[in-house]
Amino acid sequence: MYNLSAALETAAREAPDGDALIFAARRVSWGALDAAASRIAAGLAAAGVGPGDVVALSCPNLPQFPMAYFGVLKTGAAVLPVNVLLTADEIAYLLEDSGAAAFLCFEGTEELPSGKAGWAAFQRVPGCREFRVVTADPAAPSPIAGAVTMGAMMAGAPAGFDSVQRAGDDIAAVLYTSGTTGRPKGAQLSHTNILLNAMLARDLIGSSRDDVCMITLPLFHAFGQIVQMVACVVAGAAMVLVPRFEPGAVLKSLRDDAVTIFAGVPTMYWALLNHPADEADLAAVAEKLRVCASGGASLPVEVLRGFEAKFKVPILEGYGLSETSPVVTFNHLHKPRKPGSVGTPVWGVEVRVVADDGADAPAGETGEVVVRGHCVMKGYLNKPEANAEALRGGWFHTGDIGRLDEDGYLYIVDRVKDMIIRGGFNVYPREIEEVLMTHEAVSLAAVVGVPDDRQGEEVKAFVVPAPGREIDTAALVAWSRERLAAYKYPRLVEVRDSLPMNATGK
Repeated sequence: MYNLSAALETAAREAPDGDALIFAARRVSWGALDAAASRIAAGLAAAGVGPGDVVALSCPNLPQFPMAYFGVLKTGAAVLPVNVLLTADEIAYLLEDSGAAAFLCFEGTEELPSGKAGWAAFQRVPGCREFRVVTADPAAPSPIAGAVTMGAMMAGAPAGFDSVQRAGDDIAAVLYTSGTTGRPKGAQLSHTNILLNAMLARDLIGSSRDDVCMITLPLFHAFGQIVQMVACVVAGAAMVLVPRFEPGAVLKSLRDDAVTIFAGVPTMYWALLNHPADEADLAAVAEKLRVCASGGASLPVEVLRGFEAKFKVPILEGYGLSETSPVVTFNHLHKPRKPGSVGTPVWGVEVRVVADDGADAPAGETGEVVVRGHCVMKGYLNKPEANAEALRGGWFHTGDIGRLDEDGYLYIVDRVKDMIIRGGFNVYPREIEEVLMTHEAVSLAAVVGVPDDRQGEEVKAFVVPAPGREIDTAALVAWSRERLAAYKYPRLVEVRDSLPMNATGK
């Protein structure tokens, strides 16, 4: 019996005054971080939250995210991280599907109305009992009439909380990932799933209390949340939280905060590579920065080589999915790196590339990537049919097409699932198509990814007008923007008289 929150409690016990979080000019010690998490846990427990419950958490990369994340875990409940870019409709679905008992939601800004969307979603889901507004200033009053702030909940709670012990295979987090059905599915990750993956991430990078890790990847995503945040807690490494990636600001923080570890998606490396920088600043960054990691999509070889030459630091590529906690393979520090490869399987994880008949594909030949090991999720929440399909034969079927070379290095070459990766975010065409087809002027829609220098892929929709209707493409883009998260809605729309079909009408 244990609880993933023990990682934070250990860090606080061993280095109570050491830096845990660096956010702008603010520094939060490990002791203060653990005390804040305990107050949140006490407040949630007083509201009836406990083992078996799911608590949704929507918050950008602010100190409040790790405080709330570990606070939820301390109660014995599971955390459901919510993308801060989602609309009210999208959030309501997650709350309803997960059976969330409570929702901790960032107040938002004019540019990011997450508080308004979260409150609207909460009111639509009667089963979600509690709502707490996460304000940027914990002492600020609630910006939403009728809603209590997380700060107010913490103010009356004790700084000590006895974490509820859980079995290793009890659920610690539910990460929603979309699929070809158009509706997101909740991948259930256990305490053991996450703890082992975080420990692996720590060891793969070689992170320790001497490191300063920048987290600009969103914490609601598996990469930022587990490979960085939880791994840093396990290692006792300080975290520099960056709520929004902007290359100039990131370069300044890399220098000023003496960052030693950086992780990002390919679009971030592309932006940093192409951003002008003073030679003295580059030298200061290179002096401290010792290793980088990339995931989320394949990193173009020319970007990898250009970045490494500019910043004098290696980039280690890895591969994983929400369903695999997430790391499956990685380019290890002690092994030769192969540009274009996502490395070899991590400790305790097996990877095969299989042909259509389920047999192993010969080295160098493509097939579907399947995974087995401690990283594989417990299953999708309340989705028995999806579990039977994804976890058949004792292996998790990723939907990715890859090949293994003669040395066991994995290369990802395509998708079985019709997925677009835009700026490191997964976009599933079916989900977008279903929304577009609710528009009164659209009778049919097909969404595809098209190459884009900055985002990797951009979302493009081909639409067929309903009889007697005309489609204003700019208006349709604006309409879809109101109904879909910012990374999902199509920036490009093309009107067609018809769409190509196969013999079965697909």
